[in-house]
Amino acid sequence: MNSDSDLQIAGDILEVPHLLQPPREHPSTVAEFAGLARAVAADRAQWEPLVRYDATSRWYHRLRTGPGYEVWLLSWVPGQGTGPHGHGPSSGVLTVLDGVLTERSARGVGALGAGTQRVFAAGYAHEVVNDALVPAVSLHVYWPGLTDMPAVREVGAGACAPAAPLGAF
Repeated sequence: MNSDSDLQIAGDILEVPHLLQPPREHPSTVAEFAGLARAVAADRAQWEPLVRYDATSRWYHRLRTGPGYEVWLLSWVPGQGTGPHGHGPSSGVLTVLDGVLTERSARGVGALGAGTQRVFAAGYAHEVVNDALVPAVSLHVYWPGLTDMPAVREVGAGACAPAAPLGAF
């Protein structure tokens, strides 16, 4: 019978660098893009000084780009929203940094509070609105970078029919 003191590991895993995977410079999987969004969200000192609130339209700022992806920071004053839209060929991660946003999609209507992440594939359609009485801030990672945000007629209870292009954000 072995006791804990009898157990030994042959060598130190850190002494075998060829077995360790080097960290990727840029994300390439859904999990890595979600992790990138969480890392940027956690670094409040990086994004908070950049936030601006605009009563006439949603404010947005591109924080970073990499090979095939973009990271955007958006602010939403009460009442601002996207209208029903898709994301063309882009997949994405939406992370709420401050406040609460309401998302309407074929899955229903839900409140997305600070810290909530929504990961979506190309073809996903939704509408996002700040229905609250206080401003909200969100982070969006798109891969490939967002080149198309087609408007759709509706997002609930069924297929989303394309409408006229909505433009960027």
